[in-house]
Amino acid sequence: MSHDGVGLRAVMRSVAFLTAGALAVPALAACSADEEVAKPLAAQDIAPATRDRIADGGTLRWAVDAVPQTLNTFQADADAGTSRIAGAVLPSLYRLDSNGIPQLNPDYLESAKIVETEPKQVVLYKLNQQAVWSDGREIGAADFAAQWRALSGKDSAYWTARNAGYDRIEKIERGKSNLEVRVTFSRPYADWKSLFSPLYPKDVMGTADAFNDGARTKLQATAGPFTLQKIDHKSGEVLLARNPRWWGRPAKLSEIALIAVPRDKRAEALAADKVDLAEIDPEEAGRITLAARDKGTARLQGPGSALTPAKALRSWAVAHGSDAGAASDEIKARKKQRTVIATYARQQTSLRDFVVRKSLEPAYTQLALNGSEGPLADERVRRAVARAINRDELAKAVLGPLGLPAVPVGSHLALSGQPDYADNSGALGGQDTKEAQALLADAGWVPGGPVNEQQQQQKKDKDKDKAAGPEGKKADPTADSDDGTFIVGEDDKNGEADRDKKDPKDHAEKHGKNGKQHADDEAGKDVDGRQYAPKDNRQGGAPGAYAPKGTAAPAGAAAGALAKDGKALTLRFVLPSGPGSDALRTVADQISRMLERIGIRTETTKVPDDSYFKDHIASGQYDLALYSWPASAFPATDARPIYAKPVPAADGSLAIEQNYTRVGTDQVDQLFDQAIATLDEDESRSLVRKADARIWAAAGSIPLYQRPQLMATRLNLANAGAFGFQTPLYEDMGFLKKDVQGGTATEKDR
Repeated sequence: MSHDGVGLRAVMRSVAFLTAGALAVPALAACSADEEVAKPLAAQDIAPATRDRIADGGTLRWAVDAVPQTLNTFQADADAGTSRIAGAVLPSLYRLDSNGIPQLNPDYLESAKIVETEPKQVVLYKLNQQAVWSDGREIGAADFAAQWRALSGKDSAYWTARNAGYDRIEKIERGKSNLEVRVTFSRPYADWKSLFSPLYPKDVMGTADAFNDGARTKLQATAGPFTLQKIDHKSGEVLLARNPRWWGRPAKLSEIALIAVPRDKRAEALAADKVDLAEIDPEEAGRITLAARDKGTARLQGPGSALTPAKALRSWAVAHGSDAGAASDEIKARKKQRTVIATYARQQTSLRDFVVRKSLEPAYTQLALNGSEGPLADERVRRAVARAINRDELAKAVLGPLGLPAVPVGSHLALSGQPDYADNSGALGGQDTKEAQALLADAGWVPGGPVNEQQQQQKKDKDKDKAAGPEGKKADPTADSDDGTFIVGEDDKNGEADRDKKDPKDHAEKHGKNGKQHADDEAGKDVDGRQYAPKDNRQGGAPGAYAPKGTAAPAGAAAGALAKDGKALTLRFVLPSGPGSDALRTVADQISRMLERIGIRTETTKVPDDSYFKDHIASGQYDLALYSWPASAFPATDARPIYAKPVPAADGSLAIEQNYTRVGTDQVDQLFDQAIATLDEDESRSLVRKADARIWAAAGSIPLYQRPQLMATRLNLANAGAFGFQTPLYEDMGFLKKDVQGGTATEKDR
């Protein structure tokens, strides 16, 4: 999931809530909003250049995951491509700065401020008098009013994905002129700056037909530095052209081409000169870094140091974590080894024209704990899981090798650098094995408790069938054990075997006599952040009666394994597997080993990318899961539906909104309601931080680390790359002039 800086509101995020048995919140939750705001952990990396150094013209070819199915960002199937297009062709009244703070966009607004609070809140917008749509019409109150009516939620004919904030507007009026817009709210709304970004023309918002269908493939009018030239689903390309009516700084580029390229094909596309800018995974970043190193060596050694097949073999070996001899054996086993080596060599040579720009994405990866049923319905078990995890180690494993700050995320609602950020993890506590074990014992889970093996096997078979999804296939006993389903604590996976060889007794105590491994589906990728209707929302409670503390383990029971009421403590860990998900799988392996140390076994199942979120996360078919969601500039608004307390629906199901961990309380709901309705920024920030501390205490979701943002960019491309929090400035992107590059003819001037 990438950050595109479009609109200020994050796409739906999923975290967790506090249960009824709330712990006392420490003083840190109410820290003063006047305290110094922490800086972002990593600065943006975009090769900044002044406009006079950038050539006029050229086409920037930017890799995207897919051609968007809709151009309407307010529809449920809008994606990152939708937002990227909107950012280049539509008005955004506010843009985010490097700290993720909304700043007034002077291209569209001269000013915007609250002019009345009593009897009701009134915001007066004064528009830039040069701001016009591409058809020549002035941007005005009619556009604001049409968007409000479409998104207010009062007309069910509009198929909207969200209406937060718009449902609080009472009326919109023209001011003293058409360049003034007065917005009156029926209830106070602190996050009013989140509204009308992006702003669509009244032609799109004016009727349900235009909103639902008309804006899916075309826009009648635009008002940005670029216009929408064409969308070609067959070729997988969207073309944006420089807007001749743009009144701001003229775009340096003539065109921006958004080209659909699968994640696992990005390096090939870069090497084949098909794209100039692409988000990549760590393995591809390693290839580009290695190519740059080879380029430096070639310059030192002179013309005779070309990338020969032998050098390509060594390069391939380094990139794939092997030595040249082992790589040679592997390649020789292939029928077309020379073709493989030659192709890799050509690609590495081409990749020398690129550089990896890296920062931290304004999004974090979390461990989600499904609290609707099973062992995790007990808050003590969730807290034990959280206290068993060393978040510092996980952050180092993912971010350390990339040279990025390996600092765990301390908030569910903001990231370091944002005003709302405060490290509230102290409300839960850090890694503590003894405390985790004590919590499990208090919940009745004891080492070596009696286990009904037949019942457990039936449950595992049933859960595996569920997790496989509609496209699942039966396990193949000959399949590679790295795919499908395996149980941590019952085999030698993840490096445990090497440690246990030192003491066979320890191995027997930890794993039992007979290990088991299962293979399942090939699987998918990271979450795309879309909203899905949950299929199966069952409300659960704390499981069973508690066993007395100190109950002796029966003869023959595996020491260390926890059980209660005849059931072993085994949690379903559902993961994607596929391009771009290697980091998640590495983290999951580490988490499973950490949980094994306190007696919790994990049964890991990898599922297809198209079913991971909607068939497992949204429908509640998991115990543990890893996925990432973007941070928000307006957590009081965006977190409310995500953290809302699940309530029984009329049909007996559980209405969860976007709260996929299914854990919530009235208290947290109230804190968000108060923060949304408080116009005092310091007070609102304090309320948000208090809510976050209570979310930590519930251990429904555990923020782990901020996601790395790795962008491959052509060496002469400026003002583009790893943007971090900041909204991209499309009009300033471009290719450096040749004289700025030192007159070299090797760099492509597009």
